[in-house]
Amino acid sequence: MDGRRVWFDCIIALACLLPNWGCARVMNFRSVERRDHGYTLVLTGIEGPHLGHVGFVGGLKSGGVPSEIEIVEWTTGTPALMLVHLRYESRNRRQAEQIAAKIVEYQDQHPGRPVNLIGHSGGGGMVLLTLEALPPDRKVDCAILLAAAISPDYDLRPVLPKVERGIWNYSSMAGDSVLLVAGTTAFGTVDGHHCPSAGAMGFHIPHKASRADIALYSNKLIERPYRPEMALKGNLSDHYGPMNPLFARNELAPILLEGMDRSIR
Repeated sequence: MDGRRVWFDCIIALACLLPNWGCARVMNFRSVERRDHGYTLVLTGIEGPHLGHVGFVGGLKSGGVPSEIEIVEWTTGTPALMLVHLRYESRNRRQAEQIAAKIVEYQDQHPGRPVNLIGHSGGGGMVLLTLEALPPDRKVDCAILLAAAISPDYDLRPVLPKVERGIWNYSSMAGDSVLLVAGTTAFGTVDGHHCPSAGAMGFHIPHKASRADIALYSNKLIERPYRPEMALKGNLSDHYGPMNPLFARNELAPILLEGMDRSIR
């Protein structure tokens, strides 16, 4: 493990402990015009919104994403309670229900406009809980998980049908071993398992899966393990690598734009 990478993750984690009241509201790109083009919700990690999200949402915008972009503050707003945010499942599910209600409200007001979910670290787990909380007749266009702190055995079968184009899972084993291998083994994942997370090693197809289940995973789960060429797009494989503004612009914005272009046709 590169010692410099460990120090980088530690420095970012400490920076996230700085006061962040009102931070999410400042970062959001909201307007009537943008709302007419779609709705992109970015779910923060367990530390809550911080200055790194300014660059991230700016990267999506500079990549051409025309939709409203909202940073969703699902935590208590107290970074010192990060482990509570990680493991307080009943509270997290209530928060997911509220986020799902926001999506339903938007879809009722803007039928046919694409809705996308992006979640980093613990927010990746919250994305899946939000999809679970959506009513059976509702779908989003796509979901993107970045270094998700959720177990690799998490059953995706209930949520994969709720995404039109699929769930993209960006993972990194070597670069993210401090937080998503050692960290989640020691402290647990959002779904309460003590193991390396899906943000490090990807998801497993359920044991004794049917042919239909295997086809569902094959068609709707897009695994994106770290590759060296991702460094050219700004992702250096550490825990915050996929939050780099260049990665948001060069890698993630095109995924969102594909769905938005389809909705216009």
